[in-house]
Amino acid sequence: MEPTTDPAAAGPLPAGAPASVEFWRWDAVRVAAATRAGEVSCVEVTRSVLARIAACNPHLGAVTLDLAEEALAAAAALDERLARGEEPGPLHGVPVTVKDNVDVRGQRTPNGLPGLAGLIAPDDSPVTANLRRAGAVIVGRTNTPEVSMRPTTNNPLFGLTRNPWDDAVSAGGSSGGAGSAVAAGMGALGHGNDIGGSVRIPALHCGVPGIKPTQGRVPAFVPSATQERTTIAALMSVQGVLARSVADVRAGLAAMSARDVRDPWWVPAPLTGPPVPRRAALLRGLDGVPTDPGVLAALDRAADALRDAGYQVDELDEARTPGLDVVAGLAFRLMMADLNHQVLPQLERMGSEQVLAYWSVVSGLAEPYPDLGTHIDDLARRTTLTRQWLLFLEEYPVLVVPELLGPLLRVDEDVASADDTRRVWLALRPSIAINLLGLPAALVPTGLDAGLPTGVQMVASRYREDVALDAAQAVEDRLGRLTPPLWRRP
Repeated sequence: MEPTTDPAAAGPLPAGAPASVEFWRWDAVRVAAATRAGEVSCVEVTRSVLARIAACNPHLGAVTLDLAEEALAAAAALDERLARGEEPGPLHGVPVTVKDNVDVRGQRTPNGLPGLAGLIAPDDSPVTANLRRAGAVIVGRTNTPEVSMRPTTNNPLFGLTRNPWDDAVSAGGSSGGAGSAVAAGMGALGHGNDIGGSVRIPALHCGVPGIKPTQGRVPAFVPSATQERTTIAALMSVQGVLARSVADVRAGLAAMSARDVRDPWWVPAPLTGPPVPRRAALLRGLDGVPTDPGVLAALDRAADALRDAGYQVDELDEARTPGLDVVAGLAFRLMMADLNHQVLPQLERMGSEQVLAYWSVVSGLAEPYPDLGTHIDDLARRTTLTRQWLLFLEEYPVLVVPELLGPLLRVDEDVASADDTRRVWLALRPSIAINLLGLPAALVPTGLDAGLPTGVQMVASRYREDVALDAAQAVEDRLGRLTPPLWRRP
């Protein structure tokens, strides 16, 4: 793989940096350190990123709302507070994007639906508020599919989000706008959320790391929503972050995890825990579902990187684990029961014909509940399976597993036909299973295959994002980062 160092992203810079410096290339941790020290201004960084958005976004379609005026005003205010001697936040001056399905005060929250294009948020969601308090500068909003429930990002309101690596390859979904923006340099951090893979799928397709945290780690609430999330949505859906380095993912997660009393399920868990054995279980796939050879090669690279870092890596078949396929099947059934009750009526009022046909096929993957008792029994099964996996993760603190069993998705492959819809969701079973278990999972890139990104999941026990990110860091240290070679392309 090509080297991942970049002259524009390394080395100190004196105060009063020249305008030619491409600050959009800088990592979040470097931006925060430099602006906190007064080496560069928040306005300089923001102008560079806004110029990058202007250059790249017309083609990529990742940013649905350019917040140039607001961002420059926020950056100038940060510079003024620093000059007055006020203590800067941990993300001081870091350019970030926020996904179109959470609230930013005074802006629309369309969630990919033309019918919600005029829905104005009365207040910030907790994620937005926490990013602001940490000193981040929101430079734009990012695209998502209709109701954020597709693994590719396209909608009738803002159109297709393209992948910076290849126009024919999906940017992933539902946080595809965030993945494309981060990979292209249109913000150092990208907010995303994940109910079945919506952070990890774009991270995989766009060649950047990201994390789906433990349920309850990052507070969640949408002030503009007209109804509360259902039980299963609250258990499976989490707020996460995509970035260009594992260190930046860690910094973004720390900032987003601050307390917000509006989320009654937020947990004040520490961001780091006691040491765990350096043991990892490698699961190549699920019983009866073939894993693509390119995915198997990515798993091998990740396993070798972990071994080089001192991990014991044991390859297991699914029979030696509590099982992911059974969890995935349960996740489909529980999730679709909730979403058909709460989201389908909205789609029937506002959704496109395409998404309604797609939804019909996805719903058919899960057998409807015949009675309330069966649904209650399945909720109890979730508890049993989660317990079994927590016990497994005591022996193997890291689980290395595919995010997608097949190759990278092509643009709109998930809606090409009913058979394609079923095949794509079958390939995503390792992803959605982790959501039902409520476990943290970091997606880490594992190099290029035929010029396109590869990556795998690092899963850890509840509230041990640090363990998952430590394993991801070991892989990044050995295999490198993918954005520098991307940026060297014409």
